[in-house]
Amino acid sequence: MPSTFKLPVLGEQEFSRLQTLMSSASGIHLASNKRSLVAGRLMKRLRHYHLDNYRDYLHLIERPTHSRERRLVIDLLTTNETYFFREFPHFEFLGQWLGRRKGPLRLWSAACSSGEEPYSLAMTVAEHATGSDWSILASDLSQSMLTLAEQGIYDIAQARYFPDGWMQRHCLCGVGDMHGRLRVQAHLRARVSLREINLVQPLPEGLGPFDVIFLRNILIYFDTPQKQLIVQRLVNQLRPGGLLFIGHAESIHGFELPLRLVHPSVFERV
Repeated sequence: MPSTFKLPVLGEQEFSRLQTLMSSASGIHLASNKRSLVAGRLMKRLRHYHLDNYRDYLHLIERPTHSRERRLVIDLLTTNETYFFREFPHFEFLGQWLGRRKGPLRLWSAACSSGEEPYSLAMTVAEHATGSDWSILASDLSQSMLTLAEQGIYDIAQARYFPDGWMQRHCLCGVGDMHGRLRVQAHLRARVSLREINLVQPLPEGLGPFDVIFLRNILIYFDTPQKQLIVQRLVNQLRPGGLLFIGHAESIHGFELPLRLVHPSVFERV
């Protein structure tokens, strides 16, 4: 008879403990309908430690000596799908706005993941800015994602949403062992500074002000009070006349903020 393997089940009690861990570490609330997703993402860690159940894994990550593993759990559970020029109308609008903007520019990708968003911003600014004095801050909670962003190397399939000619102008295509991959050119990578920032914590001193802040596809993971606190903190870093971009599936309706809607999910600080 062939042997069978029974997959471990992430029970309610273990999931509740993971919800508490995530909330205390990152402010992110894991909704109850994410239990199967969480189980799938952590399965490889059980196999790594040769564990048969999530209870034993939780005992392990709660030990003071396993802070690195706890950090890895946060990375695994906060890593989201991203790609170049996601929600492309935002970049079209930004390009038009940049063509009318004078003087130095500072932009912030506040949940940059593995770097596709800040490099999309860098290409947009390079194409449309009226001057050469500009820089981009890219921040994320996940150090592993920031490491990927620093490398600036991606699968060539990521180029499917590039505007015509932009990949040739702003990226290098791999050959040999790097065939099928692209790398953002060094002059653009140099414009992007990477920094680990937890948005639910007080922001570092001297961070702003910024002309543009992208805060996209991250607010959906927070409850309303936490969401409002995060947005308020970031708006305080925005210059009057600057732009705040949020995800098309997100809302800040009802927040009392010095913002006015100027384009779908784009707000200007007044």
